[in-house]
Amino acid sequence: MRAQVSGSSIAWRPAISEMLVGLADAGSLTFTEVVAENMTPGRLPGGIEELRARGVVVIPHGVGLGLAGADLPDPDRLAHLAALARELESPLVSEHIAFVRAAGSPDPMHGDVLEAGHLLPPPRTHQALEILCDNISRAQDVLGVPLALENVAALIGWPEDEFDEPDYLTEIVRRTGVRLVLDVANLYASATARGGDPVADLRRFPLAHAAYVHTAGGRFREGMYIDTHEDPMIEEVGSMLTVFVEHCDEGGLPLPGIMLERDSDVTSAAVAADLEVIDHIISAATSGREVGSRDLEPST
Repeated sequence: MRAQVSGSSIAWRPAISEMLVGLADAGSLTFTEVVAENMTPGRLPGGIEELRARGVVVIPHGVGLGLAGADLPDPDRLAHLAALARELESPLVSEHIAFVRAAGSPDPMHGDVLEAGHLLPPPRTHQALEILCDNISRAQDVLGVPLALENVAALIGWPEDEFDEPDYLTEIVRRTGVRLVLDVANLYASATARGGDPVADLRRFPLAHAAYVHTAGGRFREGMYIDTHEDPMIEEVGSMLTVFVEHCDEGGLPLPGIMLERDSDVTSAAVAADLEVIDHIISAATSGREVGSRDLEPST
């Protein structure tokens, strides 16, 4: 299966469903994503069906697989993602490089599985990398479509870390062939939390393997940047997006689609303001060159 995504987009949320249909009718929305855990195969929301009828690519975006955990990927969760991808006729499934629970089944000390309720960064050790890559390969064998993984916002680091984030992601891509959902807001949060240079890290990411891009709003709290998904996109994150777009333009790489995520204060006005910023960044960084689109099939 082959597909391409390009331009600016917004992740589908019920509150802005009609807005997205209007954007699709205007020819300015060609792809979106849905939170996979909120979707039921065979009972997709009407707004999603309207977008699909207009030719919009819809990508299932999982948050609960926990591929960086020590347990094997849950077969039911994988089956759910695969079923959604088939029904949506999606070119890929996306998830996160994260662990989300303490165990795959109850144990004598705990009556139930310990769910974190958050996307937790894994330790970047050789051992953890082996487990993660094995889990990715197992997932790829089941999903039936390519898999793309997102870098998470890591506000803490593990003392055992043996890789920095750019080297860790590069090694994951090299070993598994998985694609990347490049989240520039998460990258900014992670780099600034540890006192690093987010732009320098961005330039070392495996950018040629990006299937598409995420960005979002956030704010500083007590000196730390928090990726809230409810505030306007800050200038520093917009600057990182500019660096990425210019990198693609200067290197002759197709520019993947750039998607805004918003989970609180999800109003048409708030979304439109950030989409305008994204469109301006794309236009300014690619002036004089036609913007391409990203082939979502993995490189061979």
